[in-house]
Amino acid sequence: MTDPIADYLTRLRNAIKAQHRIVEVPASNLKKEITKILFEKGYILNFKFVDEGPQGSIKIALKYDPENKVNAIKTLQRVSTPGLRKYTGYKDIPRVLNGLGIAILSTSKGVMTDKEARNLKVGGEVLCFIS
Repeated sequence: MTDPIADYLTRLRNAIKAQHRIVEVPASNLKKEITKILFEKGYILNFKFVDEGPQGSIKIALKYDPENKVNAIKTLQRVSTPGLRKYTGYKDIPRVLNGLGIAILSTSKGVMTDKEARNLKVGGEVLCFIS
């Protein structure tokens, strides 16, 4: 596997399309930070870090609307790939759906959303868009 973040987003996307309640992904520090951001912004219901095996895993409970079973996450899009990295300064950080979605960035001050990076005036690698 050459792109673990793309694998993480694909597992989430596939679980949403199959309307699973829980999805389990292999853990890494970057995936844990992305999962924490998704939880803080209300895109997932809950998460749990499981330290079994050599790598561990992350169990993510997906968030659905109880009436019409629509997921809170509409789109997951990978921006920066191993073959083509996308870096941006804090003045040029893209807005997702005019501020309704979030962009997740890897900066020198850690993994954060686009709004936090603009407030701290720090740029970095644009990992993904979520709306």
